[in-house]
Amino acid sequence: MSPCAHTPGDASKLTRTQITAVLTRHRRHHRDAKAATIQAALRERQLGLPEPVTAAYAAATTAHARLIIALNEQIAAMEEQVKAHFLAHPDAEIYLSMPGIGEITGARMLAEFGDDPTRYASAKARKNYAGTSPVTRASGKSRTVQARYVRNNRLADALQTQAFAALRSPGARRYYDKQRVREVGYNPALRQLGNRLVGILHSCLKTRTHYDEATAWSHHAHTPVA
Repeated sequence: MSPCAHTPGDASKLTRTQITAVLTRHRRHHRDAKAATIQAALRERQLGLPEPVTAAYAAATTAHARLIIALNEQIAAMEEQVKAHFLAHPDAEIYLSMPGIGEITGARMLAEFGDDPTRYASAKARKNYAGTSPVTRASGKSRTVQARYVRNNRLADALQTQAFAALRSPGARRYYDKQRVREVGYNPALRQLGNRLVGILHSCLKTRTHYDEATAWSHHAHTPVA
């Protein structure tokens, strides 16, 4: 069991072995050095409070910690349910074949996109719904390209998560770097990558095929990046 240290006095009595055990359980690196540092900090002289006040703070902190533990347990249970339902869906394998998509991100995207194969007439339509495609405005000789801010924020968040995780894909990384070389900012570059990934996903769903790295980025395979 974890050592209990509800008050500064209790914490100052923790041994280095007890502290190291906690760090080990949470897979922390450099545990011995960290345990020594933590123990030294806990044993430093501190500005104290009357015992009743200290006890009250300890009770409140313990209650909050137990609430967080319970919340984390419920989140984990909910995640298991989400994963189970997602993996039972016929589109799950296609989503999971995409770079940057895991079971939770995939479930979020599937829920927001829906699974009606006729809902999006084209990749452009799916991108517009996702909010990743830019809005182009023209007036006379002027033409501006702006980000699409009216969008499904839950889907946009999932796509941003996917785009960041997809940077481990060579093709996705090359595409992202190309935008950065053009002096596109970090978030806009990720949004453009996300837009490209939505188009790839649409093609995979339409043809009922899994993601293929070479096919997905064939148009960008030989684009030099400075």
